[in-house]
Amino acid sequence: MAKFKHNDFLDTVDEVFTDAKKSGVLHLYSEDDAFTGRNIRIGNRDLYHFGTTGYLGLEQDPRLKKAAIQAIENYGTQFPLSKSYVSFVLYKSLEERLNQMYGNPIVVTKNSTLGHIGVIPCVVRDEDAVIIDHQAHWSMHNACQLLKPRGIPVELIRHNNLNMLEDKIKEMQTTKNRIWYMADGIYSMYGDCAPISDLMYLYNKYNQFHLYFDDVHGMSWIGKNGTGYVLDQLKTLPERVLLFGTLSKSFGASGAVLVCADVDMHRRIKTFGGPLTFSAQLEPASVAAAIASADIHLSDEIYRMQDELADNISYFNSLLSQTDLPLIEKNNCPVFYIGTGMPVTGYNFVNRLMNEGFFVNLGIYPGVPVKNTGVRLTISRHNRRAEMKALVEAMVHHYPKALEDTGTNENKVRRAFHLPLQEKDSPAETLPKNLTIEHQRSIWSLKKEFWNEYMGKQSVFDWDGLAFLEEVFTMNEKQEHNWAFHYFVIKDQQGDPLLITFFCVALWKDDMLAPAAVSLQLEEKRKQNPYHLTSNVTGMGCLFTEGQHCFMNQGHPLFNEGLKILLDHVEVLDVKLNTSMIVLRDFLQDNPLNEFFHNHGFLKVDMPEACVMENLKWNNQEEYLASLSARSRKHFKADIQPYEGFYEIVCKGNPAESEIDVFYELYENVRMKNLDLNTFSFPRKLFSKMSEHPQWEFIIAYLKPEYDIREQRIPIGVMFCYKNMGHTYVPSFIGMDYSYIQEYQIYRQLLYQTIKRARSLNFTKIDFGMTAAFEKRKVGATIIPKVAYVQAKDNFTLELIGGMQNKIPVSTH
Repeated sequence: MAKFKHNDFLDTVDEVFTDAKKSGVLHLYSEDDAFTGRNIRIGNRDLYHFGTTGYLGLEQDPRLKKAAIQAIENYGTQFPLSKSYVSFVLYKSLEERLNQMYGNPIVVTKNSTLGHIGVIPCVVRDEDAVIIDHQAHWSMHNACQLLKPRGIPVELIRHNNLNMLEDKIKEMQTTKNRIWYMADGIYSMYGDCAPISDLMYLYNKYNQFHLYFDDVHGMSWIGKNGTGYVLDQLKTLPERVLLFGTLSKSFGASGAVLVCADVDMHRRIKTFGGPLTFSAQLEPASVAAAIASADIHLSDEIYRMQDELADNISYFNSLLSQTDLPLIEKNNCPVFYIGTGMPVTGYNFVNRLMNEGFFVNLGIYPGVPVKNTGVRLTISRHNRRAEMKALVEAMVHHYPKALEDTGTNENKVRRAFHLPLQEKDSPAETLPKNLTIEHQRSIWSLKKEFWNEYMGKQSVFDWDGLAFLEEVFTMNEKQEHNWAFHYFVIKDQQGDPLLITFFCVALWKDDMLAPAAVSLQLEEKRKQNPYHLTSNVTGMGCLFTEGQHCFMNQGHPLFNEGLKILLDHVEVLDVKLNTSMIVLRDFLQDNPLNEFFHNHGFLKVDMPEACVMENLKWNNQEEYLASLSARSRKHFKADIQPYEGFYEIVCKGNPAESEIDVFYELYENVRMKNLDLNTFSFPRKLFSKMSEHPQWEFIIAYLKPEYDIREQRIPIGVMFCYKNMGHTYVPSFIGMDYSYIQEYQIYRQLLYQTIKRARSLNFTKIDFGMTAAFEKRKVGATIIPKVAYVQAKDNFTLELIGGMQNKIPVSTH
């Protein structure tokens, strides 16, 4: 299966941003000769500005401008000296005012990103642990990277999931000193809030529990002295809570501020906090503007400004409440998010609004999950009621048109955001008259000849193979051994197929796609709870198969329409069964559907390379060797040929149950060591059914008696092989005794014996499957790079997969 690598993340972000830039909604330049905050000029158009984070409009206040200008006149454009030596003269005045605002010790930082980099490694000690909300701002995730080399565990929890948070506190409380939880006060995309009162319940319950808030989006527009959402909820700052506010955004100047009630901790941070020591100071203009803003915050004027903004927010909420627009989070925050679902719909909607004269932001991955793309708009004191009303009217008019243009509907969007549906609908209602879709729950409902014509000759998913898998993976005791199969066939009016595929709904380990190091730690936890971090997944194909799981007639004029219909039906199935993600598997790395899948809410991830051997026309070992490269011939003569004489190879189709017990044990040896592909075990029943099935056989490797000192004759390796329609030989998986693996080169020998067996049966192809591509290449297999496309309900699972390695060092201590 797929492994989400750091490069995958960077490549995906690059693709997402490039698509958005091509669509004219990202990486734009303003063209204003002067800026008022109410309007912004882009592309030779004057637009009403609904994208600012200067919610109070203080960046345009004459007092801040005058103070900044005077500071430049008096002190120049910068003060080029480290604060460790000398602070710029105005810093003292700013710090005094901020102390007065918060009533607690503060530290001024260049910005919140550098602030987190300075503070987090300073306050989190080696004996501590960190838990972080997966939607917390990137700057905190990034700062946590610095904890990884020190061995400090950093764990993700799903957004605002307090049960998950408390479970992790309980796990850590006996082994860790402080347990830090890091979150935003106001989350910058949806405008939703941290559950402060519930977090304080945990704070009071667990003495080790510390809170670390980034409240830059809650600053100024709420709270006493404009000190923000978090402090407005807390009233006073507890000693075990650290709070970051901003001097930018609503504050109107530049910089950030840390508030810390623990005097000793404050001293340590200020004494040596990484960038706080070595980075440049705030420029004189920024400090002077911040002082002017702080004076406003310390006056009653700030409450008048807050009230004016609150009136605008209330008015805008009232306008939205009269519409059916899918507002994701309704509260009194100045951030609003209208869901569009697919990125392509978001591009369309934003462009439509810009053409109507409104600038809004697009919320895209990685800020939100790909299928939770939407329009992020903000309300400020700059906005007037007439333009707010006009914006809502424009959204009401253009939203359904954007949906229609991009082949989606509002209920699909609502499903993506788990919002109530507007009306009952079914994908069938939108099915074009010239296409039909057939959805079956069993291969027995499809004609064998039809299925095999298009989907046979690969892996174990010819008709007989799927009938076998359906029998094995039903009526089992353990939930992970019960799979639900779904078959889809889309045809045109003439009955010609456009798409044929099958999906399997099964329980996956969330770390199945993650690095082995993550799985190793999670398996320790699963010794107590076997289902820790597991989820049901709707996956193309199944965990037993690999290959081209979807027949696609891409030359058909209705192919794209058919693919949309398929995705619609699969997404409805996903919602109905409440699975955690959809995985479309085993596509060629270079395929023309990449942009299509991205625009419909899927992320591309690399898979282990597929290995196929089709050169089976040789008649003896000499001819086989001649078909290999010089390097592979050298490998064969060094690592395979000399060991063949140690073995007695038996091919058997109906072994006794006692033999199957041994095979199962050998298989489990390999599965438990293969954390690169961390799956649940297969049921014991599978192996018994194999022995009864005419298309399964076992290549069994025994040591010859003279080399086997054991009293009982037991195999040291076995290959489980499926014979697909007399065309493809499929070594599905392997079992080995690891105590003999190096001395007798079991794995390599079984690969070679598999090739010999396939040739002797006159098969024309071997599907060697995924993983161990290096070894399979050496015996003559062709390596085929493959990708999958993943649509997750949130970014948590994707961040677990490889840790989104640029964001957070996933730890599972």
